[in-house]
Amino acid sequence: MNKLELISTLKEKTRLTKSEAAEVVKIFFDSLSESFANGERVEIRGFCSFHIKEYKSYTGRNPKTGQKVTIPPKKLPFFKCGKDLKERVDY
Repeated sequence: MNKLELISTLKEKTRLTKSEAAEVVKIFFDSLSESFANGERVEIRGFCSFHIKEYKSYTGRNPKTGQKVTIPPKKLPFFKCGKDLKERVDY
């Protein structure tokens, strides 16, 4: 499912117009992004949780040249599936 399909499904299951449904989806994803940018944990009960995982700097290799390269520290969002979703998928 992509963003447009999500908007269409929301429109069909509610009495919202397409533009109102698009705004709801936009607000949802903007709120998630803002929470990630602030380093906050996001939990949607029964579905999933996200948290920011911090990775330290390390030395890697350029696969083309074999030259050592220092990889800077980084922060990435980490997804963890909720129990209810896991059970629905693995029925």
